[in-house]
Amino acid sequence: MTGQIVTRFAPSPTGYLHIGGARTALFNWLYARGRGGKFLLRIEDTDRARSTPEATAAILKGLEWLGLDHDGDVVSQAAGADRHAEVAHELLAKGAAYKCFSTQDEIEAFREAARAEGKSTLFQSPWRDADPSTHPDAPFVIRLKTPMDGTTVIRDQVQGDVTIRNDQLDDMVLLRSDGTPVYMLAVVVDDHDMGVTHVIRGDDHLNNAARQMGIYTAMGWDVPVWAHIPLIHGPDGKKLSKRHGALGVEEYQAMGYPAAGMRNYLARLGWSHGDDEFFTDEQAKEWFDLGGIGKSPARFDFKKLENLSGQHIAVADDAALLHELTAYLQAAGAPALTEAQADGILRAMYCLKERARTFPELIEKAHFVLTSRPIEPDEKAAKALDSVSRGILQSLTPQLQNASWTRDELEAVTSRIAEEHGTKFGKLAGPMRAALAGRAVTPSVFDMMLVLGRDETVARLTEAAANGTD
Repeated sequence: MTGQIVTRFAPSPTGYLHIGGARTALFNWLYARGRGGKFLLRIEDTDRARSTPEATAAILKGLEWLGLDHDGDVVSQAAGADRHAEVAHELLAKGAAYKCFSTQDEIEAFREAARAEGKSTLFQSPWRDADPSTHPDAPFVIRLKTPMDGTTVIRDQVQGDVTIRNDQLDDMVLLRSDGTPVYMLAVVVDDHDMGVTHVIRGDDHLNNAARQMGIYTAMGWDVPVWAHIPLIHGPDGKKLSKRHGALGVEEYQAMGYPAAGMRNYLARLGWSHGDDEFFTDEQAKEWFDLGGIGKSPARFDFKKLENLSGQHIAVADDAALLHELTAYLQAAGAPALTEAQADGILRAMYCLKERARTFPELIEKAHFVLTSRPIEPDEKAAKALDSVSRGILQSLTPQLQNASWTRDELEAVTSRIAEEHGTKFGKLAGPMRAALAGRAVTPSVFDMMLVLGRDETVARLTEAAANGTD
């Protein structure tokens, strides 16, 4: 196949963007972007009863958060109904389809009789080769004439060659009796009209490919390259469901996973490039290929997701990280940062982002810049502020007033004061954490002092030392 590669993501707007759908979108995006191709978005909203504008908005929002930009306008499948019907009538005109007047009762009666005789229940319409002069003036559907013998071979880039006997395929309906096209026809027409060259989708659509190939062949259209990817399973090996945890992409944003970490993890979920686990978007675009997709279902693993997320937080640009942190707080329904808090976090980012696997963890580490005096230590931190440690803090504060505010000088001053009190700095670190942050687990004491500055540091230490005096 020559020419520009075109992929598409075609979700049904009947709910949130499922994590499996997000991975399908990512694979299509990576494949197109890595080859200078186009990545298109089509909303398959033909099921008018279940499709909602809210679901469409949720899908678009999820893709936006993941950073999966698409080319051109979003295509509505429902808007193309006239075009889909036109193709059905074209197939009818060329003898590749036929009018079927069988009623639902007649179809069910056929199947019951076939079951009783132990035969295939695939409906065989008596109208397939009927003379048009015998057609009644009654409602009809348009069915595709599927070959009755031979085989259909799906040449799949993931599953390999999949052969299906044509006598296992029915003459599927293309146009309902009310003139509306069915989904199976709409998909093929849209993919053809949009110039889609590669159909990368879940392997639950594998059987659909055989039936859809009948339309391509009958219309004389090029069949796209197929790649049917295995579904995602939970850690227990069963199909991913609510019992395994979050299913919607927006839930992962609200839990505080960075989009880059999510992209990296989803790419590794069923696809591999050697032993590489952590990689950038540019590397993923360069490396991604259909041959690297495994045939077995991938298992979702929250620990691996957290690990990769932490690595992406650690290497992220500080300003970009603050921007994503702000969006996370909104998604999680948490209070927005004040200008002063945002400024403090940005200054502290260098000591916050290491070893923070999620945004909630980063926020917890940033507590010392988000809080304000009077500092209220939590239960564990309060235990470090006994009378002895408060006495040492009282000795330390005057020395800090005159110290040059560099890391080396701060380390030297605190170590000297600790030594004068017959202890080591390690014993002083706990009380200082409690005084500066109100927490027992924080970034380095010296990082906090450098970020807070001399005046705020001295004020917090002074308050903590004074709180124990009678």
